[in-house]
Parts: sequence; structure tokens; C-alpha cells
Amino acid sequence: MRARVLPRTLLLAIIGLAAGAGIASVHAQNSSRWTPPRTPWGDPDLQGLWPGTESLGIPLQRDPKLGTRSELTEQEFEDRRRQAQQAIDDMEAEFDVATADTSKAGQVGSATSPPPHWQERGKPSRQASLIVDPPDGRMPALTPQARARYDAIQAARKGRGPADSYTDRSLYDRCISRGVIGSVLPVIYNNGNEIVQAPGYVVIRNEMIHESRIVPLDGRPHVGSGLHLWMGDSRGHFEGDTLVVETRNLSDRTGISQGGNNPHSDQLVITERFRLLDANTLQYEATLNDPQTWTKPWTISFPWKRDSGYQLFEYSCHEGNYAMRNLLSGARAEEASGKSR
Repeated sequence: MRARVLPRTLLLAIIGLAAGAGIASVHAQNSSRWTPPRTPWGDPDLQGLWPGTESLGIPLQRDPKLGTRSELTEQEFEDRRRQAQQAIDDMEAEFDVATADTSKAGQVGSATSPPPHWQERGKPSRQASLIVDPPDGRMPALTPQARARYDAIQAARKGRGPADSYTDRSLYDRCISRGVIGSVLPVIYNNGNEIVQAPGYVVIRNEMIHESRIVPLDGRPHVGSGLHLWMGDSRGHFEGDTLVVETRNLSDRTGISQGGNNPHSDQLVITERFRLLDANTLQYEATLNDPQTWTKPWTISFPWKRDSGYQLFEYSCHEGNYAMRNLLSGARAEEASGKSR
């Protein structure tokens, strides 16, 4: 069971928020042009709980048959809604069988899947893909350097099993990180995001694998290029009412998909934009630029919806990572029985 998070006031203390500096309330103005509220020190007030749950079910890449069409038709939307409900029904049925028959325990979903009641339910969206640029909603082609890196990875894995060592498992399996993009992409649970602000700083907090980025807004330079971090080194500024965050110095061992796959190079630069559309909708956008991996930059975008009642839980994954222990011990058992590979 996941533990409750530390009090929100601790986050504020970490970033040096002066005692008594209140948070401006979010409100919509009764005018044709909505103006975001301001913090007491004058920045646009983006603070709040912003789970990405409502974008569940939107694929990262667009179905090629949709071409440059960014929204689904009514029939396509209904098909997506039906498929999402069927997936939920099937998993709940599997869980009922597994809990009724102890011999089938652990057979629901993958080795790391949670029980159905952990999973979050979103509202089906008509958005065709999370990728909005290029216009076809697909990742750009890989560069020759990226193909060479991938070939080298595959060559190094020849003759190895899926769990010869902990290093054969993903960073997600190992409870380390999904990286910047993997931490915000909508998945089956733990889609919470929180923004906390203080003079000169913004904290972007992701529930998935318990990440928090403290982003300075004072124009200081990035750390030296020799330092590469799981979540990179972020620097931010406001362009009008939009918070722009540039992240560099990323480790090339993270990825950009929901599971932290699709590796990139350590030259990746992520430029995120956070903009309030109204009191309860924050548009999230991220452009990925990595000339050593993709032939051109590409962008994802989807809305975060305010939910003041959402609770972020600590993702105590390392402390109870039974999946890793079971995966490795299961592989050793298969080897002993002669059934491996």
C-alpha cells in the first residue's frame, strides 16, 4: 500500500516560500478575454492539482489512417469509448477470477499491473493523438546515429534473457524514473500533477514515480554539460501568461513514452509550456529537440484539468518493489528447471 505524501507545506518550505505569502485564488473573469489570476508577487498563478486523467486513452502517436486529422469523428470517438470500457470490464473480470481462485493469483495483467480498483478512469477524448506536431501526429524519422545506437543495444542483448540481471529491466520496472515526459503522459494510474509557486521558483510535481522538479526563474545558467540527470536540469521564465521551462542535461538512459521507453541521446532539450485556458484547464505542451535521435523536433500537447479533491500519494516503489524480486527469482527458477530461453 502506498503511503500518504508529506504535507504540502514541506514543499513550500523547501523552495523558500516566506511565511504568510498567500496564494491568489483562481477565478474566471466575466469578460470576453479571460485573464489568469496573479500570485502576490505578480506571476501568473498556475498553482493547484492538475491530474492528466481526462487524457487517458489518447495514444501517443496517431493512427496513420487518420492522416493530419487531429480529432476523431463521432463514430471513431464512440469506438474509442467502447474499447476503453471493454478493457476495464475485461480486467475486472480477470481480477474476480484471480481473487476467487487462489491458484490464479497474480494472473491479472502484466507482472507489474495493479488491481483494477487502483486504476483511474478518464473521460474519452476526441483528440486523435498526444503528438500534435508534425501534423500527422507521428514521431519524426530516426537519425542514422539513433539507428546505430539502437542496433548496438540490440547486439548487446543477444544471448541474454529478459531478466538475467536487474540491468535487463527498464528504469520503470526498477522504480527509478520515467523521465520528464514519461512522468506526465497519461497512464493507468497515478496521473496527478501539482504546481507550487514561490517568488523566483516553480515546483512541478508528478505523482508517477514521485518526481519533483524545482525550477528557478531567475535566469541562472544550466549546470555544466558534463552532468546528466534522470529528470534533467530545468530553468524557467514567463512569456506573458505562459510558463516556459527548458530542460537540458538529461541522461540518455531515460525515454519519452508512458513506460519510459523510446530512448533519446543526452543532447535532448525539452521545452515545456504551461498555459491556463480558463480557471480549471491548463494546457500542457512539450517540444522535444534531439538532433542525434530524430530528424526534426516534435511536440505533444494535452489539457490538465483542475481537481482540488485529487490526492497525490507517495509512489513508494523502491521500498516494496516485489516485481523486480519476483521477475529475477522467477527467471532463476526457470533456469533451474531448464525452461529458460
